[in-house]
Amino acid sequence: MLSSGVLSFTFLSLTTAVKAATVTYDWTSTWVWASPDGHGRPVVGINNQWPCPMIEATVGDTVIINFTNNLGNQTSGLHFHGINQIQTPEMDGPSGVTQCPVPPGSSVQYKFVLDIPGTFWYHSHNMGQYPDGLRGVFIIHDPNDPYASQYDEEVIMTISDWYHNESLPMVQNMLKPGNTRFAPPIPDRIIVNEGAGLRVNFTKGKTYRFRVISFAALASAMIHFDSHDMNVIMNDGAYLQKETHYQLRIAAAQRYDFLVKAEDRDSGNYPFLVALDVNRDWTNPALGALVWPHNYTGYLVMDTSQPTTKLDVVSKFQPANDAHFKPYDGAAMYPNYTQLIKLDFKFCTDVNGYPRACFNNLTYIGQHVPALYSAATTGDDNANPIIYGQVNPFVVNFGDTVQIVINNQDDATHPFHLHGHHFQVLDRPNSGTGDWPGRDTNYRSTPPMRDTVTVMGKSFAVLRFKATNPGVWLFHCHIEWHVEMGLTATIIEAPDRLKNFTFPSDHLDACNKQNIPTAGNAAGNTENHLDTSGFLTVNPTTYNGAMYTPPPSKRSRLFGERQVGPFNGPF
Repeated sequence: MLSSGVLSFTFLSLTTAVKAATVTYDWTSTWVWASPDGHGRPVVGINNQWPCPMIEATVGDTVIINFTNNLGNQTSGLHFHGINQIQTPEMDGPSGVTQCPVPPGSSVQYKFVLDIPGTFWYHSHNMGQYPDGLRGVFIIHDPNDPYASQYDEEVIMTISDWYHNESLPMVQNMLKPGNTRFAPPIPDRIIVNEGAGLRVNFTKGKTYRFRVISFAALASAMIHFDSHDMNVIMNDGAYLQKETHYQLRIAAAQRYDFLVKAEDRDSGNYPFLVALDVNRDWTNPALGALVWPHNYTGYLVMDTSQPTTKLDVVSKFQPANDAHFKPYDGAAMYPNYTQLIKLDFKFCTDVNGYPRACFNNLTYIGQHVPALYSAATTGDDNANPIIYGQVNPFVVNFGDTVQIVINNQDDATHPFHLHGHHFQVLDRPNSGTGDWPGRDTNYRSTPPMRDTVTVMGKSFAVLRFKATNPGVWLFHCHIEWHVEMGLTATIIEAPDRLKNFTFPSDHLDACNKQNIPTAGNAAGNTENHLDTSGFLTVNPTTYNGAMYTPPPSKRSRLFGERQVGPFNGPF
């Protein structure tokens, strides 16, 4: 078993003879008091504990999580970041998209098969909730790990920005007409391993596999090991050809696996640096002075009798260009895309003057019916994007090669994540390059694959994936505050294969307890799917986040009483 505490741990090699198992967890989300940086505050934990527990399994295993919401005043739910959810799109977890939020006192079961190995994580995908603590490590072991013979032990390191205030009031303060700079909440600290830190027992002659995960809501982090190389072997659960690098930048939601070796010449204790990148773009000094106010120093400890006081100092950050990594299997670029999704991102304001974030001049507005439920219950009309409302829907057919182009028209860098897939990163040019010119030339012939990519300021990225996983999958910025501002698109993949999709009774019960319709178009119209009356077309001016208000009775709904509660967005 792995451990994410302050010490390293031994990894026992797995063999190809391992039989698929079922791994079950019984979890109840609860409020817990914690002070990971010395400042006490309420956080969302599991089973009255925080940090939240780790999920650990092997490729081919079935994972079952029996999840009960005991938060009392908030809805909740879980998303398993990077897990493809093959044939189980209803288990992906974003509230208002593939499920209803789970109300207090209710339970749902998540059940899915693990199709790929790697370093992953889980988190709430419910109205800005995961910065409040509902997140954890998810490790999937590989009996056929091509690098297994090259390391002796594994080390988990989670990195996060951290806030002293709860998410709800911070988002309420952000979503005000006076926020004309579209400023997000700024973190108070950096925490590593949820405040436990990391000191690795570093033994001469051994090689350590670091599994690094970003739990951040906003800021990226720079990683540097004093006097030691990082030999990168995986990103976002995709194997890479091993490359040696001295600095890495990990954006919100990304993961890196790399090897660090204790050389024969080593003696004493070695610091390593994790620096929170709160700069809008670390490559562009024209945006103002580059500042690094939040730093953490960990140690590779060879001699416990010696002090661990030395700092790892970096004069300039020049991290590896992750867009130039090479896939381990040398897989070629997907040729001849059959569908193009072009997304122009910029900040915007809604009709009431509130700050939002837009794709193609439209901000995401959550609807009454989760999009996957609409796809399952609207027959042939489910291929018409009109029925889903303003969730920025894009319909793709089974077998399509889909090219996503993101034009980042903001000065800052942004990490974008696709649910249900790894994508190839064909191109990710430097800041200031401008919009995609519309030409498909000079792409890397064997591009790396991942599920979260940083797009540089005033520049673009070109991504491709194969549409072979029917479902409803989000594509969004993984800065959580920008998700709450609407920076999300929805991909309706292979809708012909989603017709009459059935949902677990406990998932339906969670909807019914809140009077959330589970059939029909975005407004719950089961007779005329193309009738857009009742669609939500304007963002609410009051942000309630995940706060739970018991719904009115069905009788009061019939008489037209306005329903309040968790309908202010998808997350």
